[in-house]
Amino acid sequence: MEKGRWSSEDAPRASMPDELSHPKFSEWKFKLFRVRSMEKAPLPNETPVEKENQPEVAMEVAGSPGSVMKLCFGGKSKENMESARGRVDLKLQEIDTHMNLLKCLCRLCGLSIRKAKGPSHEVQGDLEESSQCALRRMGCKFLTWPEVILKVFKVDVTTDMETVHPSLFCRRCWTAAMRGGGFCSFTRTQIPDWKPHTSNCDLCFPKKSSFQRIGRKRAKPLKSAHSLPKRIKRDSSEFSGANRVWRKTIENTAGSGGKEWLKLNEACNDWVRMDSFREHCLNHYHEKESQEEQTSSEQNIDGYLPVNKGGRPRQHLLSLTRRAQKHRLRDLKNQVKVFAEKEEGGDVKSVCLTLFLLALRAENEHKQADELEAMMQGRGFGLHPAVCLAIRVNTFLSCSQYHKMYRTVKATSGRQIFQPLHTLRNAEKELLPGFHQFEWQPALKNVSSSWDVGIIDGLSGWTTSVDDVPADTISRRFRYDVALVSALKDLEEDIIEGLRERELDDSICTSGFTVVVKESCDGMGDVNEKHGSGPAVPEKVVRFSFTIMSISIRVEGEDDGITIFQEQKPNSELSCRPLCLMFVDESDHETLTAILGPVVAERKAMTESRLILSVGGLLRSFRFFFRGTGYDEKMVREMEGLEASGSTYICTLCDSTRAEASQNMVLHSITRNHDENLERYEIWRTNPFSESADELRDRVKGVSAKPFMETQPTLDALHCDIGNATEFYKIFQDEIGEVYQKSNPSREERRRWRSTLDKQLRKKLKLKPVMRMNGNYARRQMTREAVEVVCELVPSEERREALRKLMDLYVQMKPVWRSTCPSRDCPDQLCQYSYNSQQFADLLSTTFKYRYDGKITNYLHKTLAHVPEIVERDGSIGAWASEGNESGNKLFRRFRKMNARQSKMFELEDILKHHWLYTSKYLQKFMEAHKNSAKAMQATFNPEEIPDEVDMPLEVPDF
Repeated sequence: MEKGRWSSEDAPRASMPDELSHPKFSEWKFKLFRVRSMEKAPLPNETPVEKENQPEVAMEVAGSPGSVMKLCFGGKSKENMESARGRVDLKLQEIDTHMNLLKCLCRLCGLSIRKAKGPSHEVQGDLEESSQCALRRMGCKFLTWPEVILKVFKVDVTTDMETVHPSLFCRRCWTAAMRGGGFCSFTRTQIPDWKPHTSNCDLCFPKKSSFQRIGRKRAKPLKSAHSLPKRIKRDSSEFSGANRVWRKTIENTAGSGGKEWLKLNEACNDWVRMDSFREHCLNHYHEKESQEEQTSSEQNIDGYLPVNKGGRPRQHLLSLTRRAQKHRLRDLKNQVKVFAEKEEGGDVKSVCLTLFLLALRAENEHKQADELEAMMQGRGFGLHPAVCLAIRVNTFLSCSQYHKMYRTVKATSGRQIFQPLHTLRNAEKELLPGFHQFEWQPALKNVSSSWDVGIIDGLSGWTTSVDDVPADTISRRFRYDVALVSALKDLEEDIIEGLRERELDDSICTSGFTVVVKESCDGMGDVNEKHGSGPAVPEKVVRFSFTIMSISIRVEGEDDGITIFQEQKPNSELSCRPLCLMFVDESDHETLTAILGPVVAERKAMTESRLILSVGGLLRSFRFFFRGTGYDEKMVREMEGLEASGSTYICTLCDSTRAEASQNMVLHSITRNHDENLERYEIWRTNPFSESADELRDRVKGVSAKPFMETQPTLDALHCDIGNATEFYKIFQDEIGEVYQKSNPSREERRRWRSTLDKQLRKKLKLKPVMRMNGNYARRQMTREAVEVVCELVPSEERREALRKLMDLYVQMKPVWRSTCPSRDCPDQLCQYSYNSQQFADLLSTTFKYRYDGKITNYLHKTLAHVPEIVERDGSIGAWASEGNESGNKLFRRFRKMNARQSKMFELEDILKHHWLYTSKYLQKFMEAHKNSAKAMQATFNPEEIPDEVDMPLEVPDF
């Protein structure tokens, strides 16, 4: 093929059908087009008029021996066939050369891969492990390079062709993608416009502004007209005459835009084939537009990006340290802060999250935007901090255990499902006492008016003198009024819901609220753990707690108050809130009164004032009533200044002696109260009548110390069950040994009877012997099934019937003092209680007279004599029991073992804080909604469990 001549094999065949790509067809098509153009185009030295006057010359040329048909088809000669094969081979060689050149270039920047030091990467490949880990740390979750390239360089490489586009990209572009975190690019990389191979291919025949060839000799570009041979110059001059033809064709094809194309083409000195002239002009047009856009974008970018004046290359924002990020974004942060304070009330977090959300929406990242929006609304993939806090507290996880779980889940799942520890600490601040503001009207006497008070030293109210020695104890507590405020705020939703259910106007009900509080206090005995540092203190603990039983409101025109909140589980450890913990023996009257003295003073001051607290957005007034009912008999005698439980004066409710109670088991009434005990203590202290010790003791009815805390004259249902079960256990032993026929059995005989009873109960009822009666054992023993098992060991049928009747009467009476509301739950047993108690007393005084002749236990006396009167006065005995506090004792051991710091100085603070969070109604609601999460986490860590005898809560169902 001669130089300067155009041939059809140079044209691209990407869009040609197979039958049209044959060399013969291409050759014929182009030759026919060339001849027709030559026939229509005038010669250089001809004018259009001369051409019109010479039609026969054109026809003569067309009809000459070398005419059109011969020129187009030629002869079937050997030379023509060989030249066609040569042109096909040459075309294949050019395409192969073109593809080899593509392998040496970068797909994204177009530069040589060899110049960029470092390994290359496949455009269509998956992310390497190192790249994937680096991008994941910056929040990118892509797995393939096409996704990253589309996000960073805005180029879709999934439709790349092997013959058009390079298959690799260089290390420089990889670095740009890494610094952009897989989301953006901070480099001005211009993506080349890759095109199929043509005879004018910029890659194979580069110009000054084209790609530079690496490792191959450049092909010579087409020469301009002045350097061509004469024959070629003549041919080119012939075609230059046809350029007015081209102008007309362009104008007809492109309309008004054709003039602009010609204007662009006039400044170009490239040789262009006729069939690619339109595409060539379009390329010039697009290049001009891209240059204008690039110029404008560079001007805009230069206005925002700081100029890098050398040194280290500018790193991406996400790859910087936190301090460097703050330094780079300080101006933007100040601007956002000013806007937030002006428009959004200072909520900088919401402004930043909204900006991020809008940026994601603008980039069509709707999935990530939806996740962010869900997280902002508290319903995202990650759990709410309060849920994580509830899971941690209810599964007894320490900080280190929770942090280990948090890191493990985040590393394995790639998502932050659980929240870090600092968010949990922020969540618990709102739930602990000392967060909510309040006021007392009038102000509390001898109590600070500050409201932001957390855990304080229990010895802060200790009044010391010069002669006093330092207290050998450690105590931590909440201030009573601050703890009550926190408990009320925890019930805020329940209060508003109660007003709505009673159809009361929320905006009107701002005063007249009455809160009834149950108080509990109990000693835990030995809690020695043999660990921790600090002073030598008694390894016995006393816990003081309270429960909000009900909240009512008095409305104008109504005589009785309307109850808007009633505790549904008053005996649960979840409703019994801890107030004070102390290392002290409950028998140490002086230390116990010194620590609880400030609590008593705060309690008394609150009964004489009104609490003003914001509930539901409105300030409301609350009045408090305290009822100390959650005490066992030992603690009641300690607080009311009475003699110990082995005293002649058997009862804490009446003045009966043990002998009087055994003779008259039923007919007694409640006579004791706190004020009367104070008066009797003054008589005991001063002895105004100068009586002897026995006479003085008989006058004060067993008062031997100053009462320091008022208790409600009532019966503790839990300890009543335990005391009565203990007495029945002894009756069973006596009946097995037939004590009614013997007198003064030996100790060995009693041990043998007890061993026989334990073996029978363990064999038949699976009841393991216990050293000390507890609530679980008492519930299972005091049943008809248990008495049938015991009757198998009793020889006499008459005694077996007496035992069955005694247990049957007890089972009928028990629901009255165990039920939360006996008038609703067991009305028949309540009506028959007096009759059943009289039958029970007659049976004890006749059939079992050998045991109750002149003596009776404390709890049997209260069960038979005082239950109906207490139920009539208070409405219930079971609801005011100390069972919740007893279950809290077991939680104390659990928290001390799992959550507390190993130091006596700090462990009480940790236990008190975690126990308070455990009783939060707010966290309990989250736990109900996320039980599966708690189960999954407990299955993961499986903390060491405590045996059933120690850890099982004393849950007694309502009868």
